Amino acid sequence: MGERYACAHWGSYVARGEGEALRLEPVADDPTPSVIGEGWLGAVRDRGTRILRPAIRKGWLDKRDGKSRNADGFVEVGWDEALDMAASELSRVIKTHGNRAIFAGSYGWASAGRFHHAQSQLRRFLNTIGGYVSAVDTYSHATGEVLLPHITGMSNRVFQDEVTSWPLLAAHCQLLVCFGGISGRTAQVMSSGTSRHEVDSWLQVAHRNGTRIVNISPNRSDMAIEFGAEWIAPRPNTDTALMMGIAHALLTAGKVDRAFLDRYTVGWDRLEAYLLGRTDGQAKTPEWAAAITGLSPETIRALAADMAALRTTISLTWGIQRADHGEQPLWMGLALAAMLGQIGTPGGGFAFGYGSTTPVGRPGNHINWPSLAQGQNPVKDFIPVARISDLLLHPGDSFTYDGETRTYPEIRLVYWVGGNPFHHHQDLNRLSRAWTRPETVIAHDIWWTATARRADIVLPINSPLERPDIMMNRRDPALMFMEALMPTIGESRSDHDVFRDLSRRLGSFDAFTEGRDEDGWLSHLWDQATAVAAKENVTLPDFEAFRAAGRFDCPWTDKTRTQFGAFVEDPEAHPLATPSGRIEISSDWIDRLGLADCPGHPVWLEPAEWLGKAGVDGMLHLVSGQPLTRLHGQIDNGPRSRASKVREREPVYLHPDTARRYGIGDGDIVLISNARGRCLAGAVMTDNVRPDVAWLATGAWFDPQVIDGDMVEVHGNPNVLTLDKGTSGLSQANIAHTTLVRIERWTSELPALTVFSPPAFAGR
Repeated sequence: MGERYACAHWGSYVARGEGEALRLEPVADDPTPSVIGEGWLGAVRDRGTRILRPAIRKGWLDKRDGKSRNADGFVEVGWDEALDMAASELSRVIKTHGNRAIFAGSYGWASAGRFHHAQSQLRRFLNTIGGYVSAVDTYSHATGEVLLPHITGMSNRVFQDEVTSWPLLAAHCQLLVCFGGISGRTAQVMSSGTSRHEVDSWLQVAHRNGTRIVNISPNRSDMAIEFGAEWIAPRPNTDTALMMGIAHALLTAGKVDRAFLDRYTVGWDRLEAYLLGRTDGQAKTPEWAAAITGLSPETIRALAADMAALRTTISLTWGIQRADHGEQPLWMGLALAAMLGQIGTPGGGFAFGYGSTTPVGRPGNHINWPSLAQGQNPVKDFIPVARISDLLLHPGDSFTYDGETRTYPEIRLVYWVGGNPFHHHQDLNRLSRAWTRPETVIAHDIWWTATARRADIVLPINSPLERPDIMMNRRDPALMFMEALMPTIGESRSDHDVFRDLSRRLGSFDAFTEGRDEDGWLSHLWDQATAVAAKENVTLPDFEAFRAAGRFDCPWTDKTRTQFGAFVEDPEAHPLATPSGRIEISSDWIDRLGLADCPGHPVWLEPAEWLGKAGVDGMLHLVSGQPLTRLHGQIDNGPRSRASKVREREPVYLHPDTARRYGIGDGDIVLISNARGRCLAGAVMTDNVRPDVAWLATGAWFDPQVIDGDMVEVHGNPNVLTLDKGTSGLSQANIAHTTLVRIERWTSELPALTVFSPPAFAGR
């Protein structure tokens, strides 16, 4: 018998011991294991936050009232009664309003297992009973998902698959210019799981090889200090202006590679005219950029000169485009790299996503492993993923997306599994209002998250440590059998078991199960994986042998990639899948859409909120990055995340000069506020952030309470403050990093948290 493994989006672990002595140790070949894993087991064992039995919200049970959905108690019931209610509601809504009235845009990172992938289970089930309104793209990089196909001919997934591999970057790059840094904090995670974390290791190799690293970010800690990075900290949301100032400096210094632009791009003439001010009367000089960014013209010119003189890679993290007009820095970053003429060279060019997730840039072959088949959704309505509140609040309104004008359907029932929109969505007070609109909300969850507390029918789901599964990630060499390591807590079941029982009630049991139980599905997926592997000349063991061994490492070639390499070598033989076959610095297709907030070439557009706007004196720019100690909001109840708090509140990082100006001391509780909301956080002093920035990680479990007549989120969730607006009419992505706030020391009594205790339960 081999080792017993547990896998998560933040790493892979070997199980040691049994029962209360069970512990998880990172696999031995992981060079830099995730901090997040230190809190996993404790979070799963936390009975104070686990959902132990099915529960029905009291206001819904008594009178089908949605108005009290944000503050109500629950009645625990048996599984049969809860499933009967869920099936009855689904049947009623479908019969009365049709499947267009069901929203199942579920979004989350519940499990790294291939079978117990919550959204796949939900979508498969709903497709057997007529479909649902879906959501497209991701909160992580939606502008890239929409924009990149138009300007590079590659989907976001393909583009990031083809990002120049770390070994080539480390060996050949002389200057690595990192917009948003490259952080080991964000590189802890990978959807579908990972067996290793190597981003910091590759940065160390590049540093030893003499690569000069420039970290352009409001947070110095977005690049580890041991890599000797220079820190340039422009005002948040002004990266596009900085890039344009650099571009203008290259133009006037005669450092633009026009031969490259002529052969490999289209539309340069329009961008050049804009940069020189011929189209709008404003040249995008370093002085112009300095006034916007808060940097000096000399800093901008010096960086431009160095980028032209050295083999340079321009790297953008995902976070850069999660801002108002987020398409623009992504597009301008690519255009700037094209101006340098180094695209297609090892160690030069443009990258999107280094460090945003661990395998971007990882060398090796990609194997497209099978996943649970979801079937076809008969309903064609969808929304961009970050437009949930608009959908619920404004049925019948139109919206634009990727060249189309569509209409929000009227949603009567929301079915949510495997995620928590009250973590990742913006303007949570607005979402709370929108959440009262549907007639019924059904949620599956492991814990009493904010979403579970705001559902009508709550079904308890077991954790990945309590059920078997298989980790298969196309960008990782290890296949692992995920053993059930502990008994199920309470009466929780898997999503699959829930949907089996619902499908039996709704007459789609055979279509949903195809005659297989959990073990049958795991074996079936392995059979499919065996056939896929054979096409790659890889022979997998039989399923029982794999299950007994626990791990199989595929032969993993050191295949490296150079972004745009084949295209640059021969653009006629390897044209891009754009209308021109080339990189589109200007896009006729986008231009014809006539979008004022996303014209046909990169432009500087003032964000809805930013520090350069008149009348914002005394305000700070809120940056809500990913946390170190948890995955988004997942396992915030675990001991590692809770140990990182300040007096049980999420830490907010402030420059010491800023703290002194507001009379705030290290460890004080502060009130952060704007017109959208108010939250408490614990102040931590650091000179690693700009003096006009407050850095508050996402993911503190949402805990709004009425204090002296005002609603205050008392735990430190930044999304009560963030702006719920699309980046543009092109991608409608979220703009979480476009937020201004005020800050003051909290002097009232500190309220107790409620989110780490169960909700109120009542009798019938």
